[in-house]
Amino acid sequence: MSLSGIFPIDQWNFKSKSILKSIPQEDYDQLVAHMSIENYKKGEIVFREGAMPSGIFYIQSGKIKKYKADKDGREQIIYVANDGELVGHHAILAEERYSDSAATLENCTIAFIPKEDFLQTLQASKVLSQRLLKSISHEFAVLANSISVFAQRNVRERLAIALIVLREKFKNEHELQTVIEINISRNDLANMVGTANENVVRILKEFKSLGILYTQGRKIIIEDVKKLIDISGYSIQKRLY
Repeated sequence: MSLSGIFPIDQWNFKSKSILKSIPQEDYDQLVAHMSIENYKKGEIVFREGAMPSGIFYIQSGKIKKYKADKDGREQIIYVANDGELVGHHAILAEERYSDSAATLENCTIAFIPKEDFLQTLQASKVLSQRLLKSISHEFAVLANSISVFAQRNVRERLAIALIVLREKFKNEHELQTVIEINISRNDLANMVGTANENVVRILKEFKSLGILYTQGRKIIIEDVKKLIDISGYSIQKRLY
């Protein structure tokens, strides 16, 4: 089921997925001239907060969580990046250290593009620079929306939103899926929502009793996304009246 017209999913997703699509061949060749590809296992660190960036990462398959950790190691997941998205470019553009960390949520194949090639291509390519500027501008709106939700929504509403967003992340765009499995640990889900694990487990049981979802081990399958949207308070249809 598509969320088009019933939930503002664009307010929760970055748009870096389209940055490298159909850029001029000459620019693309320069960008990937020294690109390397590496396979990561689930749970591996891609980069750490405070480290100096040496390049950007292009997710060819799999999902990455971007997060910040406090002094006790507790994580707050800021964003889940999907295949086709770029990560790590903000620190290079700002000429700063990484402001957050990134780790794999599942087995991933990730391409690494050296900093020098990225900056040289960015300087030479009008198409790439315009797309990157547009993408970063949209990211600001996404993050502002996330901050607003954490300040104004209760845990139940935040969990509903997280499940709706993750449902889109785990959807295979190239297949007609009757069942979409959200494969994520309860700990990571709690870190997305900003609550304790026991709260997530309790609310998931409530959602199961309402016929909204069912679980298979750590996998979550949404059966009634419309009910989740109603709980989230973000129904577009309701706002029209």
